[in-house]
Amino acid sequence: MLTDTWSDLQSPSILWQLAALAGCLALAWLIGRAMLERVRRRGETETAAQRFGRSGLRRVLFPLLALIFVFAARAVLGRYQSVNLLNLAVPLLTSFALIRIVVFTVRQGMGRSNWLGSFERIFASVVWAVVALHILGWLPEVIDALESVSFRVGSQKLSLWTLLQGAGMVVVTLLIALWVAGVLERRLSAAPGLDDSMRLVLMRVAKAVLIVVAVLVALPMVGIDLTTLSVFGGALGVGLGFGLQKIAANYVSGFIILLDRSLRIGNLISVGTERGIVTQINTRYTVLRAGSGVESLVPNETLIGSVVQNETYSDTRIVVPINIQVGYDTDLERAMAILVEAARTHERVIADPAPKAFLVAFGESGIDLRLLIWIADPQEGSLGVISHINLEVWKRFRAEGIAIPFPQREVRVVHDEAALTQAVAAAAGG
Repeated sequence: MLTDTWSDLQSPSILWQLAALAGCLALAWLIGRAMLERVRRRGETETAAQRFGRSGLRRVLFPLLALIFVFAARAVLGRYQSVNLLNLAVPLLTSFALIRIVVFTVRQGMGRSNWLGSFERIFASVVWAVVALHILGWLPEVIDALESVSFRVGSQKLSLWTLLQGAGMVVVTLLIALWVAGVLERRLSAAPGLDDSMRLVLMRVAKAVLIVVAVLVALPMVGIDLTTLSVFGGALGVGLGFGLQKIAANYVSGFIILLDRSLRIGNLISVGTERGIVTQINTRYTVLRAGSGVESLVPNETLIGSVVQNETYSDTRIVVPINIQVGYDTDLERAMAILVEAARTHERVIADPAPKAFLVAFGESGIDLRLLIWIADPQEGSLGVISHINLEVWKRFRAEGIAIPFPQREVRVVHDEAALTQAVAAAAGG
């Protein structure tokens, strides 16, 4: 192919091929841009996911349209002259289109991920290497060399070429499975009235089932008997029984949490010494975000096997106690009324249940009072509410002349004059 193309480059007819190739590329770019602009104008607003999909579609349309136009130009121009340059452009554009299609499919199935850039570079390198071998005419020799390296797994004879074919077929079926999973995920995300936990379970189960089906379908297509995988299945079972049992337990616990809906995204929970809002429920762990911004990764097995305090499980209303001490000469009924009035000044304090003040105990320095208030959004924190009410109580107590006591200590030295004189004299004489 390279020799024939070099011969055409030395002929004046190459100008027709160059013009045809340039026209195909320009036409593909213009038509692809017009199609995407028309799609964009159909919707007045465009979400981030739609912009992401349109960006990927633009990358796919150009090589596909260019390949179609090159095929058409080659068919027409080939009646009058040699078209070796266009023959060379076909595998190059085909590989280009294949890379863009695969990357677009993976992006649609997996969303924005950090590893997609590395995957695109590796996949592109493999495809371009295969195309280079094809253009140079070395691909059949490489395939024969790979087929010559063979080995047996049980009764199945495998070669490197068979394994590469199996890996390629698995990649193809996995891409299809990921694309289908991405479509299902978007449909489930848009489904009204579906609980977030159930939606997450359905997404994960669907993706896992599709991946398993993809592998089971791909391997027999290249002649690999699935019974040969029984050895690997047994090894995996032994590994799960010994070294991976914790991972398996966390994985199963994650599905249990999602299925029984004991925890949901946004719940405020406490487990052990950790307290925070559930922001993610992953396969192995659950993420808790504390009010300080620190995120804790709690293994799912811990959430299943220990007591979890869920402050927003069935009712988001929680009580917040505020302790205040007043002097013994205070009008207690008036002080307790001030506490209730101060509580009602904050917008987050709900009216039902209403704020209440209680006399708790008679302390050493004063009388202990407690104000109980209820809030309906504990995930927003309670320190701001407590600070506001304490400040309001302080202002009203000062206006009413109510004192807030503080500990005071009086030290008295009791001594005998005679004993003190003898001690001083003894010290002087020593």
